[in-house]
Amino acid sequence: MAVMRAVRLHLPTHELRLAQVERPVPGPGEVLVKVAAAGVCLSDVHLISGELGGVSSHLEGDTVTLGHEVSGTLAEVGPEVAGWQVGDRVVLQAGERREGAIWTRGVDYDGGWAEYALARVQTLVALPDSIPFEQGAIIPDAVSTPWDAIAVTAGVRPAQAVGVWGIGGLGAHGVQLLRAVGACPIIAVDPSAAARERALAFGADLALDAADPDLADRIRAATGGAGIEIAFDFAGVTAVREQALSVLAMGGKLVLVGLSGRPFTVADSTGFSARRLELLGHYGSGANAVPQLIRLTEAGRLDFSRSVSEVLPLERAAEAVRRLRDKEGDPIRLILRP
Repeated sequence: MAVMRAVRLHLPTHELRLAQVERPVPGPGEVLVKVAAAGVCLSDVHLISGELGGVSSHLEGDTVTLGHEVSGTLAEVGPEVAGWQVGDRVVLQAGERREGAIWTRGVDYDGGWAEYALARVQTLVALPDSIPFEQGAIIPDAVSTPWDAIAVTAGVRPAQAVGVWGIGGLGAHGVQLLRAVGACPIIAVDPSAAARERALAFGADLALDAADPDLADRIRAATGGAGIEIAFDFAGVTAVREQALSVLAMGGKLVLVGLSGRPFTVADSTGFSARRLELLGHYGSGANAVPQLIRLTEAGRLDFSRSVSEVLPLERAAEAVRRLRDKEGDPIRLILRP
């Protein structure tokens, strides 16, 4: 029996440990990917802490290999797989539709914080040689989630005034992508000075402290008195959502992207209705987002070289989780390399 190293989370106790497990064997329509890079996401942190709930109803057992941002090369190709061969460079979609529901890699089934990852062939996306594995790995989720939130859920149009709350892994890419689609002005809001500087470097027109007592006035001044047409909550924080709602323009939208597991109440429901505001939920991305982003990256339209804060060995997964949770060094994305 072939074995491999994998970072496993025991969901009932929140215990994270590096273990020796049996290496998967691909069945019909499946491939085995030798993992080259795997991203550490804030949703991994929330899953470990239990904030995103307990054991998934889809998961076999109560322990899962984490990791939904994965790139690597094909190590084995199972039966009934056409068009792919050993050695092909790939990224894996962060999730897929099964049995009428969305299943997330590293949550509902084993993910890529391991030496090898099993994947259905329909979740493969070719990764060109020009894109490093570390950058390719984060395109599913860290980039594709804000991309679909912007382009599909919100339908941002050129010259629309937008606000981005939370300039972490999702929000930093959200700013870059909003710049790419022509939003203007792009107003970033974050309590961290380092995050605000990052927002400006990634293309924001204005970066504000969430605690600034003049925040609403500064937003009105930047938007010609109208307010923000579309606001994105990438933080998943109740206070952020309340603040974003308060500075929306008439008919404005608030898109909830950051996950928290906490309830959200609209305090002034009459004002919400009178201003004809919209509240939109968003989760993940469609199947087209990752291929689109890879094409844009290969063509030089997007650059994620600044997004990889550090690459760590698999043995330091717990450290990576702690650093992301505590915002130590203000990382955008930490990458695990088996």
